[in-house]
Amino acid sequence: MTAEKGPSTGDATLRRRINPWEFEVFFDPRELRKETCLLYEVKWGASHKSWRSSGQNTTKHAEVNFIEKFTSERNLCPSVSCSITWFMSWSPCWECCKAIGEFLTHHPNVTLIIYVARLFQHMDPCNRQGLRDLVVTCGVTIQIMSVPEYDYCWRNFVNYPPGEEAHWPRYPPLWMQLYALELHCIILNLPPCLKISRRYRHQQTLFSLHLKNCHYQVIPPHILLATGLIPPSVTP
Repeated sequence: MTAEKGPSTGDATLRRRINPWEFEVFFDPRELRKETCLLYEVKWGASHKSWRSSGQNTTKHAEVNFIEKFTSERNLCPSVSCSITWFMSWSPCWECCKAIGEFLTHHPNVTLIIYVARLFQHMDPCNRQGLRDLVVTCGVTIQIMSVPEYDYCWRNFVNYPPGEEAHWPRYPPLWMQLYALELHCIILNLPPCLKISRRYRHQQTLFSLHLKNCHYQVIPPHILLATGLIPPSVTP
């Protein structure tokens, strides 16, 4: 693969890559689209080879589609470790969190890492509890996508044009930092601090922070400061 030629025509993943416009639309943290796009990478045992593909919502959520397809097509040998990484445009809802937990319970040799561009209905207590259960009970790693993840996805999951290897879409880092702040609140079982709304007439996504004493006391100071909205003198 070279920057001059784009993805090699001999690349086995080429037919499974998504279009650049799809990546830009689905993974823009400012866009509150209803659909979910899931990019996934699977590794077996000590092998350095990865299986990469993508999925979206159908009549079922993308996460459930993956689990059903994966378990029906793969023979999960308990003695062979399996590492799965998801890059998702939305975090799982509580029902999908439950399905993921059941999948991992039945297949203890599987580890799962989830990177998300946005938090799905993060004010909903059920969704918050579902994500918390995945992290605390099931041992799933959940993180907000940042610059390295966007770069990685562009290079490995997108059929980018020739010469555009490093030209993945640059989104405002503040959005990633705000979602990361709210994800900390979810995992630490704190009240929501991030409110997001969409002004459709003006095509604007608006956010506001509502921090309480418990947020300042529990959330690591560097997470608060990364938003750029919290003066250093405010943190304890």
